[in-house]
Amino acid sequence: MDMQRWLARQEPQWRRLEGLLQKAEKSGLQKLTGQEVQDLSGLYRLAAADLARARARQVGPGVTEQLKQLTLRGYAQIYQGGRRPVWRSIGEFISWGFPTVVQQTWLFTAAATLIFLMGGGIGWWYTWRDPVFMNLVIPQGIIDLVQEEGKLWMGSIVGSEPLASSNIMQNNMSVTFSTFAGGILAGGLTLYILWVNGLHIGAIATLVGQNKLAYPFWAFVFPHGALELPAIFLAGGAGLLLAKAVVFPGQYQRMTALKLYGAQAIQLMFGVVPMLAISGGIEGFFSPSLVVPAPVKYLVGLSLLWGLLLYWRRQPRQTAIRGGDGGQKGV
Repeated sequence: MDMQRWLARQEPQWRRLEGLLQKAEKSGLQKLTGQEVQDLSGLYRLAAADLARARARQVGPGVTEQLKQLTLRGYAQIYQGGRRPVWRSIGEFISWGFPTVVQQTWLFTAAATLIFLMGGGIGWWYTWRDPVFMNLVIPQGIIDLVQEEGKLWMGSIVGSEPLASSNIMQNNMSVTFSTFAGGILAGGLTLYILWVNGLHIGAIATLVGQNKLAYPFWAFVFPHGALELPAIFLAGGAGLLLAKAVVFPGQYQRMTALKLYGAQAIQLMFGVVPMLAISGGIEGFFSPSLVVPAPVKYLVGLSLLWGLLLYWRRQPRQTAIRGGDGGQKGV
């Protein structure tokens, strides 16, 4: 390791951390903007990694002591600052923490969404042109029910809503966390799950469309899909963040990059879990309901999706008061 080059590369980050710590120590952590809190957390972890590296390489007592003080002060602010109640930390994350990390990582979520849509487009195209392809993607029981009886398969949920909702949540959690964790395998498993799920949705959409069941099918899907699909896309984005750390760590060592990008990925998953819980409840109780008219289901789905997009655009109050000095930036 070229020590002078390493110091020249790392010192600007230490100075940035020093400035944020001074601001937090003077005015309190709650006075920092959402972006500044994210920067403080990430720079603290980098400084801790640099401290371990400096000790191992025996850089010198001056640098080592500087990093030791930065990490001690950073720890005090992040983990002990004000010793805020857990409920307050959760409230702050819901209010602006989750929207902030969604805005910061939107390119990764957009890439995950694009992979899913590409899979959906391929599934629709091949199913429309080649009935044999349909049998490879869709279970035969569903094909027979739709083609021969002209019925959808969701009716089995009616009468067993609590059990169905629990099973749906469990399945959605499994798929979503597999999508996220797949990023550690250079993103291969993440991309595969997104592609296959898109392929399946595209094929199903073609099947119901060909048999004039598209309207009731999408009336079922839209209410819970307005939350479930974005949750899967966010999990895909989180997986791609891990993949970036593994494949393209940039100026960081891979373990340092994993800490940096992994922190953002985990924050995304903290927001994804309640989205899946809510969508599972909707899918188990509301979507299959025979009492609720289809237009109402479409309206509910549209309202949920619109509300979710507005929520993701939220900015911390401090950012608005200070004229946008904490504007978000992509990773």
